[in-house]
Parts: sequence; structure tokens; C-alpha cells
Amino acid sequence: MKKSLLALAVLGAFAGAAQAQSSVTIYGIVDTGVTYTSKAQTPAGGTNTGSKFAMNSGVIQGSRIGFKGVEDLGGGLSAVFNLEAGFKNDTGALDDSKSTNTLFRRKSVVGLAGGFGTVLLGRQTDFADTISAYTSVADFGGVVQNSGSALNRLQGTRTNNSVSYTTANLSGFTGNLMYGFGEEAGKTSGGQAFGLGGKYDNGPLGLGINYYQSKQGSTPADTSLLVGTTGQGVAASTGNTAAKVLNVVASYQFGPARVYGNWSRVKQDLNTAAATGLTAATRTTAATLALSQKADMYELGTAYSLSPSLKLLGSVQYTRADFAGLDGKGKLTQYNLGADYFLSKRTDLYAFVSNLRATDMKNPGVAGDTTGNDASQTAVTVGVRHKF
Repeated sequence: MKKSLLALAVLGAFAGAAQAQSSVTIYGIVDTGVTYTSKAQTPAGGTNTGSKFAMNSGVIQGSRIGFKGVEDLGGGLSAVFNLEAGFKNDTGALDDSKSTNTLFRRKSVVGLAGGFGTVLLGRQTDFADTISAYTSVADFGGVVQNSGSALNRLQGTRTNNSVSYTTANLSGFTGNLMYGFGEEAGKTSGGQAFGLGGKYDNGPLGLGINYYQSKQGSTPADTSLLVGTTGQGVAASTGNTAAKVLNVVASYQFGPARVYGNWSRVKQDLNTAAATGLTAATRTTAATLALSQKADMYELGTAYSLSPSLKLLGSVQYTRADFAGLDGKGKLTQYNLGADYFLSKRTDLYAFVSNLRATDMKNPGVAGDTTGNDASQTAVTVGVRHKF
């Protein structure tokens, strides 16, 4: 009897050890807010404007459900995976702007991790998404995307068919390399992408830099180059450089206040006057950041912890954009104020007010809506976010 009990105890110990060596975690975010927008464009491309109330999912962070796991392979080596699906909490639909029915649109990777760092293969964001933690994206999320951070990749743009290597933390420094396969027969450069980035954390100081370049093709790795609802790129421009993006960010914690600033430059060589069809007469109604040949984006902001539960937020974004064949620069300026109150570590309430102004270009509108012919738009949002 004693031998049987001893055997059971040993088997139980081994089972517990085996279970500890492999784990799968289910996690997610549900983020939903109600937004009042002034001077929103009327339906069907109308030129009139009117106020609008709407419920939007993913105001600060995209609503999502994810699965991540790790298996201890021994010798300090682990197998890892991460699958993450985005959804719209206000409707329950998949959050898939390209309408390609992509289940794990946000992330789909598998790889190896150890003392050398981490290697991941699949669909993933480049390092601009990592260093966005030092910017207003960490506090305001999608509210600031239309003033430039969606174009400069700080909002988290995916690269398909990619492999990335991230170093281990080296005395505060972490580096990253990425390559995306264009998967085009007969032309390796068609649709390919690559990125190089790094960050440095030292107490209150945070610094980050990232460079990303992608080329057009029939199946571009850079998902920002996909058009329509087919998940395809522009085959006629195969192998031509379509996007060059540089981000430089910095953040410093002064007691209860975090202050930050950053600059990004985006060059889109394929955006020519012939391609966009822009004229001086249509500039203020059709010239968007996505059609610019070059854009410089600047930001300053702060997050002040008034108490352990309450943060007061403020930021300003300024963007200058050049359009092929047109003199002068289009300008966007966005002002944001907000408050974020944490009911617990996992649940918070937030309120934002933002004003976005455009000069010599179309006003894209504060996230979620667009303007008609008005150069200024204001949006007020209140919402709740829960993490699990």
C-alpha cells in the first residue's frame, strides 16, 4: 500500500512538472465608447455636414481575443505562439477593414525564444508598434490615428509572411529585425518589406527608433499596400518602393508626469499626380495623407497621474504633407484632452475631447468619422475598457 501511494505521489509530481513546462493563456480586451462628432460628412459622399452620435469599438485599444502559449523545450529554449483576433464589440463582427475574412487579423505567429532573444514567423506588427508605448497612442489610441499615427505605423500595421528577430534585453536596450516575403514568382523584390528598430529603457527615460520600408507587388507583405477587398496589391508597380517610414520617439517620467515627443517621416514614392488625380481645385476635398508623397509628423504630450487611479492626458499632433504636382504643403493639427479613471487594474473609464484642423488638404476627421468641406472637426468620446 505504501509503495502504491509513493508511486502515485511520484507520478503526480511528474505530471505537475510537465504541466508547468507548457501553458496556454486566453486573454482579451473589450473597449467601447460613445462619440459625439461635429460637422461629420453626410452619407453617400455628400458635401453637407451634421452632428453625429455613434458607438465605436476599440477607441483606445482594438477589441480582441487572443491565445498565447509557451512550451519549455529544455536548455533555456522555448516554443511560443500567439494568435489574436480583432472584433467590433458594437456589432460583434470581425474587425477586418479589408473585408477579407481574416480571423487572426491582429497577430498570427509561432517561433522560438531563449537567451538569444525571440524569433517569430507569421503575421505581425513591426517595431513601430512596440515603441508607440512612448507616444500618445498609449493613452489616446485610435483617437489620434487620423492626424498621422496610422500612416507612420505607430498604430500597429501588420506585415504578412514575415520573420522577425528581437534581442533579449541588453542592459536596457532591445533591438529588432524584420523581413516580409512578397512571395512573387520570378521577382524576389516584388512585395517584400524589411524593418530595423531598437529601444532603450533606463529608469524614467525611454527612447525608440524604427525604420520600415516596403515595396509594391501583387501580394505585398506590407498590409497597408493592399487595396480593395481582394487582399491583393498593385501588380503593375511590382518591385517599386512604395513606403519608407522613420520613427524617432522619446519619453521621460518626471515624478507623476510622463512627457513625450516624437517625429516621423513617411515617403510614398508611388503617389504621383497622375496616380492620385489631384488638382489644386480638389486639394481640400480629396488630398488625404494616404495620397501624399512625403509627410512629416510631430507630437508633444503628457500624462499626469493626479492619483493612483486617475490620469489627466493632453497631446498635440502636427503634420505637414507634400503632394505631387501641387505647390505648398497641406497641414493637419490635432489637439486632445482627456481623463482616464481606473476602477481596477483591469477596468477603466475614459473621456476625451479632440479637435482636428486641416489647411490646404482634406480634413480626414477625428477617428471614426470624416468631415465634408469644413476645415475643423471636434469629437467628444466617453467609454469603458475591460481587460481579461
